[in-house]
Amino acid sequence: MAIEIKAPTFPESVADGTVATWHKQPGDAVKRDELLVDIETDKVVLEVLAEADGVLAEIIKGEGETVLSAELLGTLNAGATAAPKAEAAAAPAAAPAAAAQADSAEEPLLNPAARKLAEENGLDPAQIKGTGKGGRVTKEDVLNAIEAKKAAPAAAPAAKPAAAPSAPSVVLGEGDRIEKRVPMTRLRARIAERLVDAQSSMAMLTTYNEVNMKPIMDLRKKYKDLFEKKHNGVRLGFMSFFVKAATEALKRFPEVNASIDGKDIVYHGYQDIGVAVSSDRGLVVPVLRNTEFMNLAQIEGTIAEFGRKARDGKLSMEEMTGGTFTISNGGVFGSLLSSPIVNPPQAAILGMHKIQERPMAVDGQVVILPMMYLALSYDHRLIDGKEAVSFLVAIKDLLEDPARMLLDI
Repeated sequence: MAIEIKAPTFPESVADGTVATWHKQPGDAVKRDELLVDIETDKVVLEVLAEADGVLAEIIKGEGETVLSAELLGTLNAGATAAPKAEAAAAPAAAPAAAAQADSAEEPLLNPAARKLAEENGLDPAQIKGTGKGGRVTKEDVLNAIEAKKAAPAAAPAAKPAAAPSAPSVVLGEGDRIEKRVPMTRLRARIAERLVDAQSSMAMLTTYNEVNMKPIMDLRKKYKDLFEKKHNGVRLGFMSFFVKAATEALKRFPEVNASIDGKDIVYHGYQDIGVAVSSDRGLVVPVLRNTEFMNLAQIEGTIAEFGRKARDGKLSMEEMTGGTFTISNGGVFGSLLSSPIVNPPQAAILGMHKIQERPMAVDGQVVILPMMYLALSYDHRLIDGKEAVSFLVAIKDLLEDPARMLLDI
């Protein structure tokens, strides 16, 4: 029975996707729930799994092609077997075996482990001197050859031009200028589009302040071991304090938690905070839902899980959608100060930065304190300067006196 392989149903915010990778080819046997194809969208990579055991019959949308929501990608013959393909492969498999048997007198003798090791390191077994019985090449011989290859890395580049001076692009000299052109990923293209749109469609301003991180750092140092033990290995970081402080400040300044829809202002009676996470594919912003009901352990645990999913490309569309406010931490990369760009349709974004010890005047005395610059970029169409500054000061006050978050003052 033929089963249609279709693209996932995209949410309204995603117009289409691109076929990234087919993990099976026509004629390949597949198992139920086995990964068939990856679909890259503007936000995440979606996986399409096999609905039943069988054989992939046809690929209709190849890699690099654009697909719409629920569009046909290919077909699967449920219940079929890949026996015809296996029989066809038997003949070619027999030929190398026969050839190997015929040339066994000329080829060096290797055990399977030695041969595998040589292949993985790009070594020609014929060039390895065997010390085993009857001239057999042992695993130790291969290891010695690998070490010898590492010991003289500079000799190889010098020898190559002499042996084959006409070979193109074997070695690049210091004066050579090379370029590499690669297509922009959908995620990177979407990030670029949204950033340009935000700057062209918003009256965006940024206000700055600084926060003394010593109270948070002392609190973390005192309780981090007990916290980790109590909450099953969840580590106490700084981000949870910023999320809790931002949540409380958003309650006090609802316009910062609002968004513009046409000529209407939409005020949200909940706090969904996006946390920017770096991945190999680019910056992604998974969303913490209802942070007003989350404690520090829940926030830290969810952020850690988002980080793992981002690295593995496993974030779902639901985890990336929505959000009423965003926090971005450039400090983990060493940024001392920056102006983050608002993520529409949100009205504001908070930028965290590097903690750096600086001399500060405290009660007439110069004291060295761990300070962090904070930046709040906001849409001036919706948020006035007074509210933006007051919002950032509220976050500063909550972080410099964490007890305020517990006492709700």
